[in-house]
Amino acid sequence: MRPSPEQRPAPVGGPAEEIPVVAPQLRSLRRRSGLTLEAAAALAGLSPAHLSRLETGRRTPSLPMLLALARAYGTTVSDLLGEVPEGRDPIVRADRMEAQEAGGWTYWRAGGSGRAMQALRLHVPRGGGQEELVRVHPGEEWLYVTGGRLRLTLGESTHLLETGDAAHFDSLTPHRIAAASPGGVDLLFMHTLMQSGVSELCLGAAPTRREMP
Repeated sequence: MRPSPEQRPAPVGGPAEEIPVVAPQLRSLRRRSGLTLEAAAALAGLSPAHLSRLETGRRTPSLPMLLALARAYGTTVSDLLGEVPEGRDPIVRADRMEAQEAGGWTYWRAGGSGRAMQALRLHVPRGGGQEELVRVHPGEEWLYVTGGRLRLTLGESTHLLETGDAAHFDSLTPHRIAAASPGGVDLLFMHTLMQSGVSELCLGAAPTRREMP
């Protein structure tokens, strides 16, 4: 049986080496949002025990977990990682897009901080451990394949996207992303950040075995 995201052991070397500041930021942003551990965990589709382990640095969050927590707190992955805000400069230079790794995926922030829409550049490896994760959350997602082949499952339908293909969908539709080429797949990825009563209802009602990006 495949272990759940909560049961998978932390990488060798511990989370402090991979994402040094994420643990204190997670706790600080949750408290700033006025959420209890239990309420925040429900919004992000995690158990309180697992969120507590993330906040104390005993587990390293995957990229989908970071996205789910950012959405729950009405912020961005950049804030969760403790990156210094760059103001409202509309230009993001290539030399400022530092690679980050979470849950086997590599990503680069390609948009400004503090926006209602987050833009990322992603590399999803083949068999990266997240291929079976079904994601459900309020908002919209848009992605564009820049290299390799992508297997995108939307509800009961599976689509094979080649380089140059794009997808734009309501992210309340259960969806799953996986690389279909041996070298993985490269994407441009955008999603909306939503925090409202409706969002909380939808997120809170989602089964905890589904991880939300």
